Amino acid sequence: MVIMGFVSFKKQLVAILAVVLLFPYGLQAQFGFRDESEQKVAGEVSKIGQTLYNIDKYYLDTINFPNMTEEIVKMIIEKLDPHSAYISAKDVAAMNEPLVGNFNGIGVEFALINDTLTIQATVPGGPSEKVGIKAGDKIIAVDGETISGTNLTIERVHGYLRGPKGSKVAVSVLRRGEPELLDFVITRDKIPLNSVDASYELEPGYVYVKLSRFAATSYQEIMKAILAIDGPRKGIVLDLRGNGGGYLVAALQIANEFLGKGELLLYTEGRKVQRMSEYANGRGLLQNTPVVVLIDENSASASEIVSGALQDWDRGIIIGRRSFGKGLVQQQFNLLDGSQLRLTIARYHTPSGRVIQSPYEQGKAEDYYKAFYERYAKGETFSRDSIQLPDSLKYRTLRLGRTVYGGGGIMPDIFIPADTSHYTPFYGEIVRKGLITDFINSYVDNNRAQLARKYKSAEELEKSFVVTDKFFNEFLAYCKEKGVEPKENEIEISGPELKKYLKGFVLRNLFDFNSYLRYLNRDDREILKALEVLKEPAAI
Repeated sequence: MVIMGFVSFKKQLVAILAVVLLFPYGLQAQFGFRDESEQKVAGEVSKIGQTLYNIDKYYLDTINFPNMTEEIVKMIIEKLDPHSAYISAKDVAAMNEPLVGNFNGIGVEFALINDTLTIQATVPGGPSEKVGIKAGDKIIAVDGETISGTNLTIERVHGYLRGPKGSKVAVSVLRRGEPELLDFVITRDKIPLNSVDASYELEPGYVYVKLSRFAATSYQEIMKAILAIDGPRKGIVLDLRGNGGGYLVAALQIANEFLGKGELLLYTEGRKVQRMSEYANGRGLLQNTPVVVLIDENSASASEIVSGALQDWDRGIIIGRRSFGKGLVQQQFNLLDGSQLRLTIARYHTPSGRVIQSPYEQGKAEDYYKAFYERYAKGETFSRDSIQLPDSLKYRTLRLGRTVYGGGGIMPDIFIPADTSHYTPFYGEIVRKGLITDFINSYVDNNRAQLARKYKSAEELEKSFVVTDKFFNEFLAYCKEKGVEPKENEIEISGPELKKYLKGFVLRNLFDFNSYLRYLNRDDREILKALEVLKEPAAI
């Protein structure tokens, strides 16, 4: 493959393109093209090179060649499948960060309250905790530059606080009870990005694990969470709802834990890629532990690999709604200027042979995603009967011979419709504008010390904290101030759900996400059904 980079274009173009791209036969000799297809590609590369060369040499006006090249590459990728992608050099780090599982920074969770960077929590053992930064502190200045009240954005905050490992950043902090700003010098370090959002026992022996993405550290995180539970493991609820995927190897590692030696995990094959099969190695620690996997319409890719493998081997029960349907494998190619291509090179198949990928046409990504959103309009989110799949997509599971389907996502064994009984336009606008988050951030910021004295643990807060009418009316007044007011009956419909989330966000803000999710999950229908199935398998 010939990869072109245009850094200092005028110097490189004449020196490289004129010599290489203008002479495709030179390319053949240099790179040893083996077949007619590769020779044709070399000719097309030469054509692009000639065009750019002649523009540079003869065109009337000055051209921004790096921008032109970016547009050419984007246009080419847009003609492919919906999941191939081009990532510019400046976006590579941000795109890879959630999957790599760490970044270099100061180790804080923050919120922007009244245009001020306010610390919500510090990472235990992280750089900020080590120097004495506390929840509730407000960072007013960074390296002598006042940042409070300057129309702060999250992107700007990242620019101030992130940087190379070992580099130092000076911050000036406003702390309640202190008459003057406090100055700290923080040494940046590697900060982990966990992919396990929450893990705890639903009941003694029944472990719940919420995985948000399949990152480089996901397998280790999941096993650590499960093995940390004392006593016998009676069952596992693996929550993959909203998990859009990630690294294939993480999915294979996790599925391997549940399956026996020699059992097929998946196989992949493509036009230029030979069939590759992956098998369980038989060393999994969870082979005899009952498991339920939760999925929904936003579970995709690696989530479908895990749920598909467990379903095909009749190893676990899948509960929820039909998953997204992304069964394409991407490989990453680094370009000379630091940008990347993520090209689809193969389709994956579940152990029974199912193709999970939803139908698509090359170059029509918009139609592909439109078809996904039309599932909602057709009632698929609310009724299993609205999902019509032809007999040609039927497959059989490998132990019990149960019917499963390919051709567009994983169909759950137990369908649970989406609950929208609390939804109103008022509720939707509150969520879209993040008003619950903003209101609770300010509330906890103003009352942190008092709340911390009153509630020593998340369990105590969950048991005793009440969203009173006064508190709720203050929230409604805040919403009105922000231009969002309920219409007739909307409070009656949405009020209980809003009160639940107000309390949940206090938990999250004062303690952690695990406490928040544990509270919300107490009346979650999918989780309650999963626990029922684990305790009484006949419940299916």
